[in-house]
Amino acid sequence: MGTRSVALVLLAAVLLQTLLPASSAEGLVRIGLKKRPIDQNSRVVERLSAEEKQRLLRGADSLGSGSEGDIIALKNYMNAQYFGEIGVGTPAQKFTVIFDTGSSNLWVPSSKCYFSIACYLHSRYKSGQSSTYRKNGKPADIHYGTGAIAGYFSEDSVTLGDLVVKDQEFIEATKEPGLTFMVAKFDGILGLGFQEISVGNAVPVWYNMIKQGLISDPVFSFWFNRHAGEGEGGELVFGGVDPSHYKGNHTYVPVTQKGYWQFNMGDVLVDGKSTGFCKGGCAAIADSGTSLLAGPTAIITEISEKIGATGVVSQECKTVVSQYGQQILDLLLAETQPAKICSQVGLCTFDGTHGVSAGIRSVVDNEAGKSNGGLRSDPMCNACEMAVVWMQNQLAQNKTQDLILNYINQLCDRLPSPMGESSVDCASLKSMPDIAFTIGGKKFSLKPEQYILKVGEGPAAQCISGFTAMDIPPPRGPLWILGDVFMGAYHTVFDYGKLRVGFAESA
Repeated sequence: MGTRSVALVLLAAVLLQTLLPASSAEGLVRIGLKKRPIDQNSRVVERLSAEEKQRLLRGADSLGSGSEGDIIALKNYMNAQYFGEIGVGTPAQKFTVIFDTGSSNLWVPSSKCYFSIACYLHSRYKSGQSSTYRKNGKPADIHYGTGAIAGYFSEDSVTLGDLVVKDQEFIEATKEPGLTFMVAKFDGILGLGFQEISVGNAVPVWYNMIKQGLISDPVFSFWFNRHAGEGEGGELVFGGVDPSHYKGNHTYVPVTQKGYWQFNMGDVLVDGKSTGFCKGGCAAIADSGTSLLAGPTAIITEISEKIGATGVVSQECKTVVSQYGQQILDLLLAETQPAKICSQVGLCTFDGTHGVSAGIRSVVDNEAGKSNGGLRSDPMCNACEMAVVWMQNQLAQNKTQDLILNYINQLCDRLPSPMGESSVDCASLKSMPDIAFTIGGKKFSLKPEQYILKVGEGPAAQCISGFTAMDIPPPRGPLWILGDVFMGAYHTVFDYGKLRVGFAESA
């Protein structure tokens, strides 16, 4: 599971209730699931999870059609996270897990977890009660923001719906420190990413499903029901897709880097107008383990300004505009290479491809096998680079210099809370713009009701932006993470056989 995803899933950790009994129909397994509203604790956890995602993505070099298939029903918590049930061992011991395309290991708590209170509050795997258990014993550590889950590998059968994966390597967690796991209601995580990001190089469950001939088509697909109060939470289909859950045809893009399900994405548009940041292309990943939609601060700030989201005022941003704004504008008008402008004004250094904080070593190439874990962000350098992007966009719209500088100052006021949530006025949803992402040459639009999360009902209701800021430097970034906010609007197919990801409008 790499060093990434334990903290990411904690947004919904405090939300999960008991699953309904499993039922089957038409030869496909469907597991009924309850729903429960998102609460304030889960919003705090989301901020911690987002911070951990940014830390890991910055520093990790080794991140790590129509056919009948097996269906796992998913649980929807107010459009926040999705869970399902699996079994481990023979007879099957039941566990509630998050199906996470952003990680690759399976882990569940162990009955040999003696000194962590969290383990006693969750289902625990008992190897002595399984006739198919095989000892492994190789140690494993899964790191997250406030500590680490530690344990060891074991092997046993894993049941998903009607499918039984034999001799599956998984982690028995024997240490779960911290308060977060005490209040978490999920038991574990089942990763659906590539083996390249698997801790201990363990073969993922998905790989073994294919190897053991349990599915005929090496494809799985997600449908998330974004109507949180209506019926089932969603479906994860192994071996194909359910045609009733999407409209039209899927648009497919190739996987560009195995680990995450990563692909190339084009321009991002706000109300039909280009933000300019990704015109030359950005990397993106489809991540079922992330609730929100994360992207570069420069674009998220523009979106926040358009939807009236309130975040944290950045004094560094305003300082850059007041002291260097005119100089940056003059350099742009003189057709200076945008990537060099911030180094010319002395706020960044230039490494040949992009600006980096003065005195901080640039990100090295992944192929060199070196880590950029020590990379830090300099606020003035970051603010300058955002100002360059914003000014480029305004110049392309033939705005006057005074209007441009005033607009950039306004954007400074809309900078989102770092890796946190931004609030919006629930009464303003009808006036908010559509946000579109260009994938495979096609525009995939999100309407306000699709990218705004509503917490509570009536006068006490609050509305939260589904966008969060996260800056990942080259060579891995700029990077977008299309989490459940996007996957809820677009049925998503993960085609392992053809190494591609497909999107179609959800039905």
